[in-house]
Amino acid sequence: MKRRLAAILIADVVGYSRLSQIDEEGTRARFQLDMTDIFDPSIAHHRGRLVKTLGDGLLIEFQSVVDALRCAVDIQKKKAERNSGALPEQQLVFRIGINLGDIIVEGEDIQGDGVNLADRIQGLAEPGGIAISGSAYDQVKSKLALGYISLGERMVKNIADPIRVYRVVADPAARINAKPVPPPRRWPPRKALGLIVFVLLAAAGVWWQIGATFLPASPGRFAYPLPEKPSVAVLPFINVSGATEHDHLAAGLTDDLITELSKVSGLFVIARHSVFAVRNKDSSIQDVAAELGVHFVLEGTLQRADTRLRINVKLIDALTGLSLWAERYDRQYMDLFAVQDDVIGKIISALEVKLSKNEREQLARIPTDNLEAYDYFLRAEQEGFFYGDVQSFRRTLAYYQKAIDLDPDFASAHAGIARVAVDVWRNDYNYLWSGAVARKVAYDAAGQALKIDPNNARAQTVLALLQLVDGRAVEAKDSAYRAVAAQPNDAEIVANLALILAYFGDSKQAIIEMDKALRLDPTPPPNLQLLAGIVFYTTRENARAIPLIEAARSALPKVEPAREYLAAAFAYANEKQQAEQEAKQLLAIFPDSNLTYYTYLYDYWRDSDLRYHLSGLRAAGIPQWPFDFQGNPADQIRGAELRELTNNKTWTGKHRNGTEFIQYFDKSGGTAYRSANTSITGTVEIRDDRLCEQFTGYFLDRMVCGYVYRNTSKEWEQDKPFIHVTPRAVMSFSVTP
Repeated sequence: MKRRLAAILIADVVGYSRLSQIDEEGTRARFQLDMTDIFDPSIAHHRGRLVKTLGDGLLIEFQSVVDALRCAVDIQKKKAERNSGALPEQQLVFRIGINLGDIIVEGEDIQGDGVNLADRIQGLAEPGGIAISGSAYDQVKSKLALGYISLGERMVKNIADPIRVYRVVADPAARINAKPVPPPRRWPPRKALGLIVFVLLAAAGVWWQIGATFLPASPGRFAYPLPEKPSVAVLPFINVSGATEHDHLAAGLTDDLITELSKVSGLFVIARHSVFAVRNKDSSIQDVAAELGVHFVLEGTLQRADTRLRINVKLIDALTGLSLWAERYDRQYMDLFAVQDDVIGKIISALEVKLSKNEREQLARIPTDNLEAYDYFLRAEQEGFFYGDVQSFRRTLAYYQKAIDLDPDFASAHAGIARVAVDVWRNDYNYLWSGAVARKVAYDAAGQALKIDPNNARAQTVLALLQLVDGRAVEAKDSAYRAVAAQPNDAEIVANLALILAYFGDSKQAIIEMDKALRLDPTPPPNLQLLAGIVFYTTRENARAIPLIEAARSALPKVEPAREYLAAAFAYANEKQQAEQEAKQLLAIFPDSNLTYYTYLYDYWRDSDLRYHLSGLRAAGIPQWPFDFQGNPADQIRGAELRELTNNKTWTGKHRNGTEFIQYFDKSGGTAYRSANTSITGTVEIRDDRLCEQFTGYFLDRMVCGYVYRNTSKEWEQDKPFIHVTPRAVMSFSVTP
């Protein structure tokens, strides 16, 4: 394998997909013209080599970093001149990233971390700008009449360690020691602010009354200390249309508003469930502010009549009782985005929040400009799908898919499908998809969402959970931290970071993050209660874990993890009777629950945590094998006899739960299993007198091992001469050639 040190330049068109949707052929023609008129001459002049084009980007190799940077400056200067005389929809704007690093040479192509870093750095450049790595900066800092502003150390995708990044500017006076100047405060274009402010207008209030009197809240009444940041509760949006078919729009807009405001690091935003929990309470606004521990309350109403949309929105200071800002809008529904632009600017301005460049870009991003797609997305969000039933899952997926059909670049809809799929996969729910299909759907949907919007926090969280179960600790943490960086006020995203930290042994930080999540959502929904309980249990904080898991179990009585973790937690709390009761209920709902199954299911845990959990479950009364099967060693089939049973043989039998099955074994280690509801193929091995099987798409694709015994039972299937016990089942069978 040939390696060498090289300067790598990667250029990429900003918003190429959007421009292609407007004029696909024209956009491609302009890209080719830029190649001929600008890139090719400049690359040749600066002694570079065009390795390949990457769709809407280019990969270029130089022997000198100085040449690479000179080429980049030349390209951006010429592009700026060309764009100055073009319409916005005809302008191709490039980001350029440069890195000096080790590369792998494969014929005319190049690969490796040196190339990957250049690509990540390109993503940190401003549109029309240039960003370089620390290694490149060290070589050029005193050789060119340019300035360099440090962006600090940045974590980038699939790179374990942070990297130094610098932005190249024309002013030579801008140097590394100069303090980076924050970008000027300006609001994004009206059209760009689309969805966010519509959501903001959706900031509904249960007690909306124009001109109503309001009494201030005393700081001493607050249930929590007020955060140092401006803290906001977006009350549920009220549909005053008189038509219930718009209820999902009101609720969905409230959700979206909370989601978008949660992206602003300078705000503290209460989570959806907690604000919806106060909707039916007979409380004043000041009581709600005190209960949630926030300084400001945003409330509003929405009325839709045919194509008309009427919106009232008001921001209230709970400490003074004064309205900081209020507005009425009466517009066409199609003018929604223009209204949103106005509202978001006034709200952020009223709270005097400074936005980072990334936050401005995120708030300026329109999730979709197709209002019908947006409507289906809201319906999916309102279905609710965490531990939902089959029909709820299917309706949710159908709504998300319809939104994608209407707008294939709707990143949040792709991320919604990813979240459903990852829940199906990691909880081994085979009633909707097989595990293999669910895993692929989750990866593909999350990847598509991140391709469209690299800052999509939900997709990053899904990716983190997939990486967690795959045992990829560094990547899982990186993805989880990226998700929190993109949406720092989302309680569920912060809680999932806590879960990942707990599973990888960082108990102290896991507790800090979970406490943060519970502060963001002081009245958490059952799924967050369960997640918090699992984190506290894993970090050995059982006194905090038990009340949370108990609350989740009461709301989700048939959810396996609630019973499972509560049984173990009670055992460690020396509450033997309650531990045994929870274990009994778990076995009543899932009679094949057993310690061997959990050993395989949680094989990505640290050994100490897995032993801890299994010991707690054992103390509560969970058996080692399904249905508390206990084989007699004298009856076990071993060695050559076991191999003979699986050599071109067919098993016909019945599971302990009554399901009949047929399983065929060929001579080469393949197997095919069929029952009334299942038809799958897999592989088998004999390991230490155990029969080990792996079925693609089942049990997280793990190979699991069990035993075969002669059937000496006097109570069950006496006509079947053999019993096969696995972590998932106990079955009796007969053998035929």
